[in-house]
Amino acid sequence: MKRALITGITGQDGLYLSELLLSKGYEVYGLIRGQNNPKLDLVRQTVPDVKLLTGDITDLSSLIRAFSEAQPDEVYNLGAISFVAYSWENARLTSDVTGIGVLNMLEATRLYAGSDLSKVRFYQASSSEMFGKVQDVPQRESTLLWPRSPYGVAKVYGHYMTINYRESYGMHASSGILFNHESPRRGPEFVTRKVTQAVARISLGLQESIALGNLDAKRDWGFAGDYVDAMWRMVQQDEADDYVVATGETHSIRELLEIAFAHVGIEDWSGKVFQDPRFFRPAEVDLLIGDPAKAKEKLGWTPQVGFEELVRMMVDSDLAQQKELAGR
Repeated sequence: MKRALITGITGQDGLYLSELLLSKGYEVYGLIRGQNNPKLDLVRQTVPDVKLLTGDITDLSSLIRAFSEAQPDEVYNLGAISFVAYSWENARLTSDVTGIGVLNMLEATRLYAGSDLSKVRFYQASSSEMFGKVQDVPQRESTLLWPRSPYGVAKVYGHYMTINYRESYGMHASSGILFNHESPRRGPEFVTRKVTQAVARISLGLQESIALGNLDAKRDWGFAGDYVDAMWRMVQQDEADDYVVATGETHSIRELLEIAFAHVGIEDWSGKVFQDPRFFRPAEVDLLIGDPAKAKEKLGWTPQVGFEELVRMMVDSDLAQQKELAGR
């Protein structure tokens, strides 16, 4: 039985990855930060077979203890401060967690492996936000990185540190450059879930409008449940490498709104959406679209859920949740 250690297990990727690995017969360990973590019950309810360990990716000593207990064959570092807007408000904390946290995880992995670096494989969750001010369209593994947020800068650090450990020590360390991936488990602070939750509430008469930032920003959006399969496939390869994971399609916030509102029977949503300067980024990333050719060719990976299906799935989930909360 393979053993896996996952950081960031409370997020949507951590939950979907845990389910995938458990279905494949893994013994799964998840790293939980802090006392009375508000998402602890969610993890226990969703993936009760995961063994939870207390630790923090900013504290190397706690990671060494976690590795000693989990004895992992595979390590998936998904832990990060991942809300881009927050990273401008707390650039230092974002750098410590999302950047230096990767170094701590790599070093803990190296120390745990000792003289036999082949006994553990490492996955780093890199991000399309590293491309920022895009230099190629679509973006590939070879595209110059030009991050436009403290979050993106921290992810670039972690990405190159993963490459450095692979090249310096011969570690099996791969990075997945994942483009935007969403699900009903996405946090409500992210624009996709913010939209689907608001649309559900507006359709039920619980809310009148929604305030957003740049409606013309475009992203390459996929389903998180598909993307964790790509992570696992990377770790199974004979040689570690870096892969863009994306759909190869781009959609605007306006398209997201159109599909979401249409799904609840609202065709004219112009009076229900307002632009608020507070939600514009100091440095905007206008167009992200990935080229997943390498992942398709080498990993045999293709996304299964399309954009419209994803949006409808999220709206349906939020409708059910809001009805339950409202006692309907």
